[in-house]
Amino acid sequence: MTTIFGLSHNATLLIWTLVAIVFLIVFIAKYKWNPFVTLLLSALMLGLLSGMKPLEVVSSITGGLGGTLGTIAIVIALGTMLGKMMAESGGAEQIASTLVDRFGEKRVHWAMMLVGFIVGIPVFFEVGLILLIPIVFTVARKTKMPLLQIGIPILAGLSTVHGLVPPHPAPMIAIDAYQADLGKTILYSLIIGLPTAIIAGPLFGKFIGKRIQLEPPAKLAEQFALQGERKLPGFGITLFTIMLPVLLMLVGSVAHIVDPEAASGITVFCEFIGHEIMALLIAVVFSFFSLGFARGFSKEDLSRFTSECLAPTATIILIIGGGGAFKQVLINSGVGGAIAEIATQANVNIILFAWFVAALIRVATGSATVAMTTAAGIVAPVLAMNPGANVELVVLATGAGSIVLSHVNDAGFWMVKEFFNMSVPQTLKSWTVMETLLSLVGLMFILLLSVVL
Repeated sequence: MTTIFGLSHNATLLIWTLVAIVFLIVFIAKYKWNPFVTLLLSALMLGLLSGMKPLEVVSSITGGLGGTLGTIAIVIALGTMLGKMMAESGGAEQIASTLVDRFGEKRVHWAMMLVGFIVGIPVFFEVGLILLIPIVFTVARKTKMPLLQIGIPILAGLSTVHGLVPPHPAPMIAIDAYQADLGKTILYSLIIGLPTAIIAGPLFGKFIGKRIQLEPPAKLAEQFALQGERKLPGFGITLFTIMLPVLLMLVGSVAHIVDPEAASGITVFCEFIGHEIMALLIAVVFSFFSLGFARGFSKEDLSRFTSECLAPTATIILIIGGGGAFKQVLINSGVGGAIAEIATQANVNIILFAWFVAALIRVATGSATVAMTTAAGIVAPVLAMNPGANVELVVLATGAGSIVLSHVNDAGFWMVKEFFNMSVPQTLKSWTVMETLLSLVGLMFILLLSVVL
């Protein structure tokens, strides 16, 4: 590779990386190209510009795509199935109505945050929003509370889990890239995620709900109101089914901490069932019985549910794979090492660096998933040169950065706008502010925790 304007090898690599990232951002944000295709083209461009042989670039792309999707594709598929079982059985409704009853009408917005947090664990943000929007309308109608006072806490719960809490695919991408400990990441994500969701959810929701008065879209509200009463599954069994994968992963991590050498058969078994794929597989199979056959669904129904729910995940799986391909080219071309060297010499705080890189890509592309996968490739080599860094907190910082400042280039922005019947300025004042609060408050708690740990 020839250097530009007599600059050093590292500086030249960084310029080519910048060109590839600008290409990626412009073609996704301005020209609305498919993110998967654009990620592959950016990876190809970066590889060739940085001096890699053409066939080396191709093998980096295929290796990166395959390596990234090895675990993540299975996590997404199983998580989506678990979410579908929860939706079809009425489990989401049951969790919502039980928490509303327990918390009482005056504190119902606190219950809504927990609903978003719990329901968001196995499903994507968009799926969770579709699942829960009928509950938002119903609760707002029953309690006569402002629509945003009920809605913002649910959105905060869903969004926090999306960015921070494993086994959600976004944090799993960073866990895999940074070789972080899954159990510790889950523990820290709950310590940081709950207070963050409280501030951006019930507290901000109460503030903004009084200032933006909304009526739900008439046709949508009517459609949900017409739904007949149905017998819902029990609260305990529904909650247990959704939390089962998280509990199994925690069991695996605890066993590893207690017996790191895996000397006992019990430890081996606990680590086996605590692996994210096994934990989700066990939970999905359990849900077929607890939320499927026990609710009177036939085997044909279950087959239909599990097939139907997979089609919408194809795009997200491909985008994650494309991000993995770009990440691998960053590493194989030597760009990762160059960034690591410069960042280490500049003595950059790795947590702030991870947050900033993810935030930059998120604001530019509008996709938390693209932000997470691309940032992971840039941050991983820097992390490798910071042996004292808390890897799990860097995972969470990347996640927090990936949800900042959702605006008009984010599909989630338009979904929230339409479901809540808001104008663009109202959506910016409510949803965009909430997402930014989540990101900044999350970062603040991550930095505080890094002082203690």
